[in-house]
Amino acid sequence: MALPPCHMIYQFFVHLPGQDNPSAPRRLSCLVYQRTADLGLGVPFDIASHALLTHMVARVTDTVPHELVIQLGDAHVYQNHVDALRVQLTRQPRTLPTLRWARDITDIEGFTYDDFIIEGYDPHPAIAMKMNI
Repeated sequence: MALPPCHMIYQFFVHLPGQDNPSAPRRLSCLVYQRTADLGLGVPFDIASHALLTHMVARVTDTVPHELVIQLGDAHVYQNHVDALRVQLTRQPRTLPTLRWARDITDIEGFTYDDFIIEGYDPHPAIAMKMNI
């Protein structure tokens, strides 16, 4: 039996407090290797998903989310996305939203949709791009 191809690999690392500041919180970093990356449609969704997963793991491990590092294998832009991405490049970034938790959670499988409170989300209007298969 052949195994399916691995599209993403996650590695988490906990930064422990140093001798100079022993009361500092433990910080969680996430490294993601992603085999293939559609820069127009997939990567923005993937970044948000990886960041949310990092926050979820930090929540249940009593750490502070620190950084997300993503390594992309085959990063590509489809020809029919070029014009839409040119429009996106003209936009000024807006203030990033923040994540707040509705309740205490200690089990990674215990999250529900209502646990995530996104504050200050102010997106630009959508830019249409076709899904390439």
